[in-house]
Amino acid sequence: MHFLDHPPRFLFFTGKGGVGKTSIACATAMQLAAAGRHVLLVSTDPASNVGQVFGMTIGNQITTVANVPRLSALEIDPQAAAQAYRDRIVGPVRGVLPEAIVKGIEEQLSGACTTEIAAFDEFTGLLVSSVLTQVFDHIVFDTAPTGHTIRMLQLPGAWSGFLEAGKGDASCLGSLAGLEKQRSQYKAAVEALSDASKTRLVLVARAQLATLKEAARTHDELAAIGLSKQYLVINGVFPAAQAAHDPLAQAIVDREQAALAKLPGALASLPTDQIGLKAFNLVGLPALRQLLEVSSDDPPSATVAPTQDPVVQAPSLSSLVDNIAVEGHGLVMLMGKGGVGKTTLAAAVAVELAKRGYPVHLTTSDPAAHLMDTLHGTLEHLTVSRIDPHEVTEAYRAQVLASKGAKLDAAGRAVLEEDLRSPCTEEIAVFQAFSRVIREAGQKFVVMDTAPTGHTLLLLDATGAYHRDVVRQMGSQGHFTTPMMQLQDPTQTKVLVVTLAETTPVLEAANLQADLRRAGIEPWAWVINNSVAAAQVSSPLLKQRAHNELREIEAVAHHHARRYALVPLLTEEPVGVERLSHMAANFTEFV
Repeated sequence: MHFLDHPPRFLFFTGKGGVGKTSIACATAMQLAAAGRHVLLVSTDPASNVGQVFGMTIGNQITTVANVPRLSALEIDPQAAAQAYRDRIVGPVRGVLPEAIVKGIEEQLSGACTTEIAAFDEFTGLLVSSVLTQVFDHIVFDTAPTGHTIRMLQLPGAWSGFLEAGKGDASCLGSLAGLEKQRSQYKAAVEALSDASKTRLVLVARAQLATLKEAARTHDELAAIGLSKQYLVINGVFPAAQAAHDPLAQAIVDREQAALAKLPGALASLPTDQIGLKAFNLVGLPALRQLLEVSSDDPPSATVAPTQDPVVQAPSLSSLVDNIAVEGHGLVMLMGKGGVGKTTLAAAVAVELAKRGYPVHLTTSDPAAHLMDTLHGTLEHLTVSRIDPHEVTEAYRAQVLASKGAKLDAAGRAVLEEDLRSPCTEEIAVFQAFSRVIREAGQKFVVMDTAPTGHTLLLLDATGAYHRDVVRQMGSQGHFTTPMMQLQDPTQTKVLVVTLAETTPVLEAANLQADLRRAGIEPWAWVINNSVAAAQVSSPLLKQRAHNELREIEAVAHHHARRYALVPLLTEEPVGVERLSHMAANFTEFV
């Protein structure tokens, strides 16, 4: 493996949820320990299952991993770190500032930016010399900080009074409030990250266009701030030998090879490794020891391949659409992490509604979503639009800089400009553009792909900026409904949470649901996409993976969702109206 050649002291694994970062980080730590090195494995992933992988409880203290000499592990709980972080910042102003301002500060500190920075606050001590870490030759990190987080840590400490002065309406502003005391430690940590002789960043992706594009964006973002020593690992590549006599398996191989042939230029020059897809769950020492063995396609001896096809009973996407159609109009929002198929599912829902004779407006802000290519034609009653996120975000940034930034000094303006580069900014700008489309939902169905998170919506609500805007526009024209109010009304809006039948995507979807509920929005249904268990397969590898899905399907059906649908992994790409309809259909013969 190239990424294990002459490894430096620090190795960071980063990538989208569900690509296999944790498994690869665990296997790497084990391999280094087997080579005689003393290794500390650290997870800062909110969906961390390092303890589960090793079959033991780890938690927020350095713990020796049983049966693996020279290996220790530590799980930093980002949510607990974020809560302690919020308490430290908000505590002194509670009861001093007006309650409305305190709530605004709390919401500013509730998003992903704060969670990531709080976790970084916890593990920066591991990047500098300390008594705790001096005994370790290597420290392996599962989940690296993003370029946005590192850039924010490099900014001047111009935070005192920034929120209290009412300058924090933009997006994730305030995530670094109160960190002046840690500045010297952060400086040393960022220097360690930027030193190629000390740190190696490993981008983990799957052989899919979406995750490869995400890896390319991460590469560019980190390289721009000096973290240029990067490696690429493409995980879960389907072994061609396993595709014989199975049309679905062969289709997967063909799709993956096509994606790899279009590898983004930023990634093509990186040292690259491929890890084959395994039939077995990557839990336990025997499985982890096999993960990095290039030629190992067979499950460990402890794993017995299933002899029968899995049996699942689950509603189809079409049955969900039947219930959505009862209202005759309304807003349908598809939410979920990248790479789970939101755009395709949004198109399938829109096609199903239009085929029933309802007027439908399908809209997206995903720059990679070519809806017209997905539809591959037109359909009566269906209109399609796309919001350019770059265009609307630039306009929003200019507006905020002209208003909020007009009276700031250079340091304050630098802070504001960095905040406006955060992911939340794009969500807010796009939502403002979406809000014009939302109004149509009173007369027709509006199906929206790539929706804002609950944090972003709450942030808009906390600042009141958007509500005030609507009130100003409506004047004294009588009753009105703001977009936020409409999203909270289940008779007007149905949110579909999209996931895959895999551990990390399901956990991330559950976190998204909690985020939405905090904003007063109750998800209407979950959709489990690309399920092998719902397809017909003959490949032993796919049969085993189908059985592996059953636990996650059970968790969605009985613990997370009020209602749900299961969409099978298809042999043919769901492109074109007929294939999209086929995707939504009731696959009773398979479930």
